[in-house]
Amino acid sequence: MRIHGGPDAGGVALHDFSTNSNACGPCPIALAAVQSADATRYPDPQYIALKAALAARHSVEPRRVVLAGSASEFIFRISAWMRQGGGSRMHLPQHAYGDYAHAAQAWGLAPCAEVDAADLVWACDPASPTGQNHTGWPEVLERSTLVLDGAYAPLRLSGEPALTGQQCDAVWQLFSPNKALGLTGVRAAYAIAPVHAQSAAAALDAMAPSWVLGAHGVAMLSAWAQADTQAWVTQSLDTLRQWKQHQVGALENAGWTVMPSTANFFCARPPAVLDLPTLLATLRTHGIKLRDATSFGLPGWVRLGVLPVPAVTDLLQVTAQATNR
Repeated sequence: MRIHGGPDAGGVALHDFSTNSNACGPCPIALAAVQSADATRYPDPQYIALKAALAARHSVEPRRVVLAGSASEFIFRISAWMRQGGGSRMHLPQHAYGDYAHAAQAWGLAPCAEVDAADLVWACDPASPTGQNHTGWPEVLERSTLVLDGAYAPLRLSGEPALTGQQCDAVWQLFSPNKALGLTGVRAAYAIAPVHAQSAAAALDAMAPSWVLGAHGVAMLSAWAQADTQAWVTQSLDTLRQWKQHQVGALENAGWTVMPSTANFFCARPPAVLDLPTLLATLRTHGIKLRDATSFGLPGWVRLGVLPVPAVTDLLQVTAQATNR
């Protein structure tokens, strides 16, 4: 079973700490674009204008832009491309998003402990679930099979990216702006191919189904490429920093252990007196959801997105009640 944050069989939680979406969202500019999208017609199947806008945002040629139905869709597609091209080994970070491994298993790519011996290498910066900079880069970055997942790069609250701009040009860069925009229900993403990977970009483009993006995905990505949208995201980071400072301090004062993080989410461990499964179930009945980090290889820990102060207050009140039982 694949495990994700967000709504579950119990519906939408009142305070959902289990996702890494920008809690300041939705971005009003992007939301308006999605709501006004013309769903009565097909988008341009070649996405000429959208690719040009995204290319301009990243100062690259449009041929380097590969559109995807979502980040997860691209993860599966590039895994398939790698296997069909003769690749057989895949390297993951120690703690990572589950779809990397799911895609590798589906396409017969075996796990490889040595990063320099792998055919397909995954990196995420900031990383999920920890929110920390990725470590363990290959000695040579100039390989078209290293994919840098930048899902949370726009939500970095402190520190600097692990790679410079020139280094990023040597790897695949994957972006899923719905998290930064607070619109995770809109599925759309794109990748920027390395400078030297023109044929690979064309091959991955050819592997996509017709109209890989619908009208709403096109609208969101088009809005993402606009300067006013980027300004909104940048402004939201100040609010998220304030919320995060309060959230981390409140948890630590209540006896939680908190890992350092550069992003709008982090991992934390409740006080030892609490049984984690029981705590999570109790919180869920009170409309509060956390992300159990066991599936990330961190048993006993949870991942928490940064939320406004009232949500943290409710979290700690219910946790205190559970502790006193």
